Amino acid sequence: MSKVALIVGAGPGLGASLARTFAQVGYDVAVASRHAAGLEPLCSETGTRHFVCDVSDAQSVEDLFRQIDAELGAPNLVVYNAGAYTRGPIADLDLNAVRSTLSVNGWGALVVAQEAARRMIPRGSGTMLFTGASAGIKGFAQSAPFAMGKFALRGLCQSLSRELAPQNIHVVHVVIDGVILRPERGNPYDDPETTLHPDQIARTYLELSRQHKSAWTYEIELRPHVETF
Repeated sequence: MSKVALIVGAGPGLGASLARTFAQVGYDVAVASRHAAGLEPLCSETGTRHFVCDVSDAQSVEDLFRQIDAELGAPNLVVYNAGAYTRGPIADLDLNAVRSTLSVNGWGALVVAQEAARRMIPRGSGTMLFTGASAGIKGFAQSAPFAMGKFALRGLCQSLSRELAPQNIHVVHVVIDGVILRPERGNPYDDPETTLHPDQIARTYLELSRQHKSAWTYEIELRPHVETF
């Protein structure tokens, strides 16, 4: 019986690379995003199933997992790759936009983790991988909403790791420190020398999912060789 991978937060960049990578090694892959537009070629190419989900809505997340249970089986692997970004001077921030950013980066991760844990704990195994950012390590000027959300994500991952590792559930926080290669977006996303390649990030996620429990990684930072830190 094939293993099931759920990638929450799918798009043309890292989400697509994750879907391809896990499909290539035999997973039944489900991808979830707020909108279906643009994912048809990826799903056709990889045999991936697409589901619509709003991670800021707990009922939508619950419905997502129930659909996957029914159509593919409970996920063995869950990747939380959803994210939102808002920046600006503190005095000028749109608080509704800030609330939305926090909801996706923090709250949504918690809700997805809860649904995943409800399936993995009885089974006694599973892997959860969370896409973080350098903003979860240090808060940059005029980036308070993003930093708040990513700090929350990092704290969630630390708590989950300590709670779930003894139950054979591997939780990893992946810090993406740099810009991911997306040539269609132009500068600075189009330079392969200064950006992270999404396929190489996905390969790291795959290796993390294969680690033996005697030597688990709980947090890892990925950055291009020219990135300062």
